[in-house]
Amino acid sequence: MVALIPVAAALLITVTVLSAPVSIPSRGAWRPTRMAGFLLVYLVVDLTGVLAASALFLHHPRADRDRRAAEAFALLARLLAVLRKVADRLFRLEVEMTPALPVGDRPPDVPLVVFVRHAGVGDSFLLLQTLLTDVRLLPHTVLKGVLRADPCLDVLLGRVPHCFLPPAHGTAEDAITELAAGLRSRDALVIFPEGGNFTPRRHRRAIASLRRLGQYRRAARAARLRYVLPPRDAGSLAVLAAAPTAEVVFVVHSGLDVIASARAAWDFLPFRRPVRVHWWRIPAAEVPVGDAARSEWLLGQWERMDRWTAEQAVAATPHV
Repeated sequence: MVALIPVAAALLITVTVLSAPVSIPSRGAWRPTRMAGFLLVYLVVDLTGVLAASALFLHHPRADRDRRAAEAFALLARLLAVLRKVADRLFRLEVEMTPALPVGDRPPDVPLVVFVRHAGVGDSFLLLQTLLTDVRLLPHTVLKGVLRADPCLDVLLGRVPHCFLPPAHGTAEDAITELAAGLRSRDALVIFPEGGNFTPRRHRRAIASLRRLGQYRRAARAARLRYVLPPRDAGSLAVLAAAPTAEVVFVVHSGLDVIASARAAWDFLPFRRPVRVHWWRIPAAEVPVGDAARSEWLLGQWERMDRWTAEQAVAATPHV
């Protein structure tokens, strides 16, 4: 990572110099400069996070688990806030939230389970920053194991409750159950039940998998989804069973989903319209009882997400 920082700086200078003769007369978008600039900032922030986490450990080598987690969450919030400000400036990122977040209110007395639509680049980072900074909740996140390649995430998330999938030991359901069972007030377990960003190919594969399992009615409902993947039951049901007192929040967004590839990033950055986020909250008492009823209920919530996304989608939004 240390070696990559001067490389990114050299890349930023090079693309800026090369694109200037074209971008200045045409008042272009300076896309290469924006992307290289964000890459450089990301690497610097990542390295800063690792060094800061090391300093915290050296300063409090015998700190208990709760103190280590609190320090890690505070540091993560600061780092994500920096990246958010840079993204706002470089990529003209604006977020419109409906309904408005309860800014200024105290955090809820019960834990939350947050089910999120997975679509586009950076949606997990944007959600974590919002939860930490704007809602003042402590996110316990279920993430893909590939994200451990980021040194800062690996170090900081290693000090807070989290779950990388696949887990090092046991099954994914066991790891998620353990994470959900430890939720307290001010905690929010964040999970992306689709398992990955939406693509038409993944949509077809999900439907085929349901049919192979003999779930023909569910496959038929999933086939009518145009913009979202059907939620995977195993992890979601494990969360609901392990955290019966938690309230459930569903989060759907539109705007990041157009950035489905490097080519799409080149075409759509900087953003031409705000990223729209919509959420709704369901009390624990209204969550159905039993896996079968909860499975149907979750799919119904995803059908609601699909309808909302269809209303917001532009022509370039991936869909079937």
